[in-house]
Amino acid sequence: MQTREFREAYAQWQLHCSDVDKNTTIDNTESEAMRRTRIKRARTDYAYFVKYYFPHFAKCPCGKFQVDAANYILTHRNLKAVFKWARAHAKSTHMDIFIPLWLKCQPERQINVMVVVGKSQDNANTLLSDIQAELQYNKRYAHDFGEQYNAGHWADGEFVTKDGVAFFARGRGQSPRGLRYRDNRPDYIVIDDLDDDELCENESRVSRLTDWVKEALFCALDGGRGRFVMVGNLISKNSVLARIAATDGVHVSQVNIYDKKGNVTWAEKWTKEEVREMEQFMGYRSFQKECMNNPITEGAVFKNDWIRWKKLPDTRKYEQIVAYCDPSFKGSTKNDYKAIKVWGKTGAELHNIKNFVRQCSTTEMVRWFYDLHESLPEGVICDYYMEANFMQDIILDEFTTEGNLRGYQLPIRPDHRKKPDKFQRIESISPLWERGFVWYNELLRADRDTLTGLEQLLALEKGSRTHDDAPDADEGAIYILQKRTRIESFTPRIGGRQSSKYAW
Repeated sequence: MQTREFREAYAQWQLHCSDVDKNTTIDNTESEAMRRTRIKRARTDYAYFVKYYFPHFAKCPCGKFQVDAANYILTHRNLKAVFKWARAHAKSTHMDIFIPLWLKCQPERQINVMVVVGKSQDNANTLLSDIQAELQYNKRYAHDFGEQYNAGHWADGEFVTKDGVAFFARGRGQSPRGLRYRDNRPDYIVIDDLDDDELCENESRVSRLTDWVKEALFCALDGGRGRFVMVGNLISKNSVLARIAATDGVHVSQVNIYDKKGNVTWAEKWTKEEVREMEQFMGYRSFQKECMNNPITEGAVFKNDWIRWKKLPDTRKYEQIVAYCDPSFKGSTKNDYKAIKVWGKTGAELHNIKNFVRQCSTTEMVRWFYDLHESLPEGVICDYYMEANFMQDIILDEFTTEGNLRGYQLPIRPDHRKKPDKFQRIESISPLWERGFVWYNELLRADRDTLTGLEQLLALEKGSRTHDDAPDADEGAIYILQKRTRIESFTPRIGGRQSSKYAW
């Protein structure tokens, strides 16, 4: 018996098919020359192909990243690729529908057997049903590239078009061994949103599923020949998507809702104001996970709700500016981070102005420090600090070398403070975030260094092995700012001691 869920899903699919049929009307009065001109353009101009054949999907123009992805897949018949795109960036629509149909209609057909892989068989069937609807009901596609519907081979989750292209759906973990149609093995496999939150909490399950992707599923291709594509957004660093993307030889396309300059990547779809409203509603941590491919494991000290952004004043308006450097040891492993955090104080507020948080060489860090100094407007004073323990000859040599090249030496001061436990120090300043005294630079919402620093801050937890170089530099800068302004604002009273009515 059919379940209620199945009947409802089928009714929705029928409505979708009706929508496809209704929106893909053709002009019966056009000449054959016009039709041939359109076909020629559609085979080379992906954005035009999408706009003309799929008006029911294409409510706004394609983004450049979508066109680039389609052209890359077209020109690479043998590829292993991960398209790590933010939520609502049409990754499934393009990878599961538009691009396969574009490959199919090329003068030399580029697809013979397609396999769609989802979280489950039902999920995969649903994904495959979208391209099935196009092949059955899209009149424009059939008019230009021939009738596709094949009544004798048209089942749920598995069908073959009239010209002999086969389509299969499989759930994660199911055996794809022996999958073929006639003498053709799969040559286009798309793995769509394989990860979910529950899976990512179990490292052993992620490992087993990654092995299944690399072994049973990948080997369904003919000796690795064909297009092997995985799509999704990075919901966890412990995920199949993350592990496949980190594999040598895999092409990775990462698209966040903001580009590196802080602009909306798919500006054809959203305005900056719409994205800001989305970010405000979701909160920092959720927005980073779903829209920036930056999953953050929140620790027990700092909360994502405490992260506040605004346009910062001109640097000339600050009472004090401090740049605090936590360089890690020069001979340390590449996994260590080097951090420079620039903070300013105005009134009761502390502003995070600029950041450097990277796994890099000491030379790169020193160069950035000098560039920071030279970027400051005339008359703006920034005090440069580094923990005294790090101010050894082995690190200072790098500063001296860079200074000799630039004709001056950066005036770095050692922080001689006898520091208590690192976790306790960083934890002690968390009320400044909670009470709303800390603000981040609005222009750095998409800045990689800033986001890495926030990731370390939010993941801070007693006993955690996560990196804490950026929060440590935050604490150093804020301690100096608070201490200086506290001393300068205190005016001692000179005179006799006031009497008290209490006798002690």
